[in-house]
Amino acid sequence: MCGLTRNNILIMAFMFYGASLAAQNHQNMQDSARIYFKQGKIELIPTLRKNQSALNRIVDTMRITSADSAYQLRKILVEGGASPEGSVKFNRWLSEKRAKVLFDYLSRYGELPDSLRTTHYLGRDWNGLIRLVENDPQLPYRKETLSMLRQIASEQKSGAQAEESHLQKIQKLRGGTPYLYMYRKYFPLLRSSKLHLWYEKVHRSEIPKPENLNSEIQKSDTTAAAFIPPADTIIVASDTQSIASQRIRKPFYMDIRTNMLYDALLIPNIGVEMYLGKRWSVAANWMYGWWKTDRRHWYWRAYGGDIAIRKWWAAGEKPLTGHHIGIYGQIFTYDFETGGRGYMGGKPGGTLWDKMNYIVGAEYGYSLPIARRLNIDFTIGAGYWGGIYHEYKPEADYYVWQSTKERRWIGPTKAEISLVWLIGNGNTNRKFSGKKNREKGGGCEQD
Repeated sequence: MCGLTRNNILIMAFMFYGASLAAQNHQNMQDSARIYFKQGKIELIPTLRKNQSALNRIVDTMRITSADSAYQLRKILVEGGASPEGSVKFNRWLSEKRAKVLFDYLSRYGELPDSLRTTHYLGRDWNGLIRLVENDPQLPYRKETLSMLRQIASEQKSGAQAEESHLQKIQKLRGGTPYLYMYRKYFPLLRSSKLHLWYEKVHRSEIPKPENLNSEIQKSDTTAAAFIPPADTIIVASDTQSIASQRIRKPFYMDIRTNMLYDALLIPNIGVEMYLGKRWSVAANWMYGWWKTDRRHWYWRAYGGDIAIRKWWAAGEKPLTGHHIGIYGQIFTYDFETGGRGYMGGKPGGTLWDKMNYIVGAEYGYSLPIARRLNIDFTIGAGYWGGIYHEYKPEADYYVWQSTKERRWIGPTKAEISLVWLIGNGNTNRKFSGKKNREKGGGCEQD
């Protein structure tokens, strides 16, 4: 009987101890919210994503606890981060400024002494990006991307000093296709700061004096930190430039080109192509050859330009590389005569608009990488060529008109073998970059 009583006492003691722990935990509260920012900006925009509802909830909690003297705000932490394309130095500056903006905003609704304010710079949270990739089966080359991200996360955890090459590795994977997908879909989610607020329930007689508050907060830091969930942010790419000169570098794809077929025909030309996004680009070209010698009755003249809208669809290739189709329009005039009968497109004299021929058509091409920043683009097109032209013959010192005709041609209207120079951040051919990187000991050149 006595033994039974002793067992009952022990059981009751354990139950009382457990209830005491539960009551103690119930007296502590934690609140958190994620606030989003625009790329490279520190302005707080309530209308961006769900910022307004998150801020309202935090403010409401602060007002309720402020009115109830039984609850005291013990600590407020801002975890800051930014998207991967910024440098470490610039992202740290962004993190500090964004934290100040959030503290200033919350100060309107309650007193926030410096002793309560804490900021934490997350560094490179590759694990946050990994979680986003793991939850998205639509990411191109997802398996390879996950493998590389996990390798990068492992290197960072082990303290390996490969930080500057991490972003370039992702940018060059499969010609940059996974990077572009993540840049559009994931990076806006990573441009954020996370607010954490801790409240503690205290009795009136136990409310600490302001001078003792800081020491009590320091004691609770270790316990509180264990409850901070990792924020889905990434901060990458360190360099040695000053913060004032830092700029967020987006991927940028552009090329300058010359049609070598026109060059071989002594018609100088130049073109430029801009990538618009979502596999679309716009290209414009201009040619101008104006050679003549009246003594030999030799004229070799042509000038004009064209504009093309293109769609690229080569899987696994970066923009402006691989297969493309498009539509184009061209205006031009010409005057060719090599000692016999001559042909002049359009009306003699006037401007290009007065004497132009025109072409509209469709095209197909393939841009072949041949070096790190060089391609050769093979393009053919067919369509309709319209306009008037004049036939003439040279006689003595004069040119005698023979006839005026109208051209109505349907068929091949474009041929292009262009040497293409790729320019822009990230606009390099991956398979020609490996050797250069190995010679540098595994690093990647910043484009």
